[in-house]
Amino acid sequence: MSQGFDALQSHATRLRGAPLSDLLAREPDRVAAHAVRSGPLYFNFARQSYDASAWQALVEHARQADLAAAFRRLFDGEKVNVTEDRAALHTALRGRHSDTAVAREAHESALQVRARMADLIAQLEASDVTDIVSVGIGGSDLGPRLVADALRDPLPGRFRVHFLSNVDGAAAQRTLAPLDPARTAAILISKTFSTQETLLNGGILRDWLGGSERLYAVSANPERAAAAFDIAPGRVLPMWDWVGGRYSLWSAVGLPIALAIGFDRFERLLAGASAFDAHAVNTPLADNIAVRHALTAVWNRNVLGHAAQGVMTYDQRLALLPAYLQQLVMESLGKSVKLDGTPVGVDTVPVWWGGAGTDVQHSFFQALHQGTGIVPLDFVGTVSSDAPYAENHQALLSNLLAQSEALANGQRSDDPHRSYAGGRPSTLILLDALTPEALGGLIAMYEHSVYAQSVLWGINAFDQFGVELGKQLANGLLPALKGETEAKDPVTRALLAEIAARG
Repeated sequence: MSQGFDALQSHATRLRGAPLSDLLAREPDRVAAHAVRSGPLYFNFARQSYDASAWQALVEHARQADLAAAFRRLFDGEKVNVTEDRAALHTALRGRHSDTAVAREAHESALQVRARMADLIAQLEASDVTDIVSVGIGGSDLGPRLVADALRDPLPGRFRVHFLSNVDGAAAQRTLAPLDPARTAAILISKTFSTQETLLNGGILRDWLGGSERLYAVSANPERAAAAFDIAPGRVLPMWDWVGGRYSLWSAVGLPIALAIGFDRFERLLAGASAFDAHAVNTPLADNIAVRHALTAVWNRNVLGHAAQGVMTYDQRLALLPAYLQQLVMESLGKSVKLDGTPVGVDTVPVWWGGAGTDVQHSFFQALHQGTGIVPLDFVGTVSSDAPYAENHQALLSNLLAQSEALANGQRSDDPHRSYAGGRPSTLILLDALTPEALGGLIAMYEHSVYAQSVLWGINAFDQFGVELGKQLANGLLPALKGETEAKDPVTRALLAEIAARG
């Protein structure tokens, strides 16, 4: 073990085998000491498997990594994305927390584009359009899809917003089948406007709509977007190269969000994220929720060796949060070399996965309770619900609390098949209610936790070169699928022959 984590190993050795219930008994103030609040968000880390001494060692580890200064560099617009020589100024999209010229300019640009968003929404509201198809993939899809689904009203609002991401033609067919092209508009979202899936699906939408008059686009390359689909420049909104796709829902990429939930609620989402930004950049390390979340992740991954991390949402409206976090966390932290190109030397990101309770309790929780591996969890719930079924919400909350307790404490039995080992750590996250402000703050927390982890590991959270090779090979194999060329790889050649024989 290296990267400074070896200093933490003595604490893990000392605590090995100690039941989580024993930690509670030894530290009478443990629950309060590990409870932190920021606005409408409450976090409790009392069921993580470190004690007070280990926690202080983790905080010292964060100090040695100078995390506070790293957050300042992020907010000030320094080029923290060193491999692409760029800043990462997604925080400037939702608020102003720095007086540097670059951060101020970024925030002013964001406000100008937001005003253009509002104008386009007003134009659509004055039209006969009832349905919006948002075409994008990855960061151009997962964030907007999550927020639109989480915050939409139970009954359809002014617009019904549909999302199309997969290049599979069946996805386009199913999306468009129930819609009327005369009452539909589409938004094509791509940072580079060279993404294969978006270009192909965009072509389907243009043809289905009978032209480009109701096509809109969002891109960091607005000229290419306008030219590729003959979209009038006034219907093309810009984004910037200092916003990574998975950090972009706060920008014009959020246009489908604003159409789905209303522009005022979109601005409340941004305000909630901005409020958490203030917490992240101004709060001392020991009380900083994002830092605490990141240090907990490092403890579980590097000190305890857990190879997976789960997120379980006890609110059906947050069912898409695990999929969103898979990209945010694993694309950001799935790196094996440090900023200087040398090997990291330690394990980085675990596999992130999850689902919505209580469904998941009847799916894979058997493995979480009695399997041989330990998967730390984030449990996310809401205290208040807008649904009119109070008894259901109480049952949901009781299951949330019970699962966290059962995983932590377990239960002994003379029958080994009915014995629960316990010792499964978790963090409990409660939103006062699923409001735009709370969801904005929650997403911002995960963003800042990811950044803090990247600093602790010495890696870049803002590039994603690992996704490029497969895409390049796919483009090269298209002629082989058409029979125009021959694949070089022998396995691929055999598979192509099988496809051709059955096609």
